[in-house]
Amino acid sequence: MTEEAARNTARPGTPSPADRMAEYFETWAGSVAYVLGQITGKPFAMERVAEVAPAAPEPAENDHHMILAASGSLRGEMSLRTPRAVLLAVAQLFLGETPDAAAEFRSDHQEAFEEFLRQVAGHTATGLKPLWGDVQLRVEPGAPPSWSAAARGWLVSAEGTPCRLWICCQLSAALNASLAAWSRPAVSAAEPLAQAAGEQSPGASAATGANLDLLLDVELEVMLRFGERRMLLRDILELGAGSVVELDRGVEEPADLLLDGKLIARGEVVVVDGNYGLRVLEVVSSQPGSPEGRSSA
Repeated sequence: MTEEAARNTARPGTPSPADRMAEYFETWAGSVAYVLGQITGKPFAMERVAEVAPAAPEPAENDHHMILAASGSLRGEMSLRTPRAVLLAVAQLFLGETPDAAAEFRSDHQEAFEEFLRQVAGHTATGLKPLWGDVQLRVEPGAPPSWSAAARGWLVSAEGTPCRLWICCQLSAALNASLAAWSRPAVSAAEPLAQAAGEQSPGASAATGANLDLLLDVELEVMLRFGERRMLLRDILELGAGSVVELDRGVEEPADLLLDGKLIARGEVVVVDGNYGLRVLEVVSSQPGSPEGRSSA
């Protein structure tokens, strides 16, 4: 028996690697349904994701490929392959165009579909947080993966939806191992029940309070992040006055508040006495899998 299997056996209730993989794909499917539901204004049902999808289109040269890079609590890559006809149908919904499978394929269709996937990835990262903690998912256009897939699955919409969705997902060995290896920290049976419940003895509490008082007046620098963008060196060298750099985040999405490069909160940007400010909508927990604190300013 492997060490990981032994841990799962010793700790009842710990999800198996197969359960974690199912949860990962189901979170992606739920995010796709949410974003397309927002676009169409009606529920968008997704079928259960399976490793082999019946009647799925065969790979073709004009399939569109995106590469997702995961960092934070999960690390590795996932390849997303989408048939051209599916891309066109989703892009037409995204752009508010009349569905037309015979329409000429344009560059803005590809851009709309890529923005759709970035929004899905943003919602997926939020959905993964209760199980995997802080996960960053970055999606960029790419080529068919050079690595062998360690796991795969299909994101498939149900029949009767505004467009039939087929997206083939392939996971790298690193991401597959990261999904399988993650587990919530166990509480030792030797620890007092009070500590397991988050309580402290009076002496420990007093000592903690005294130490905290020494740090409360320390100044820390926080940074507001609106979004990110990966650029080629040649594109950076071509930047000049008037250049516009598009970020990977929509104007309606919350901005990040960082402390020493670590995400601590999210919120909406406001103006306070002529300066930028952040109205906090979500405080990010530092413990993977713990409930998130939320507050409004």
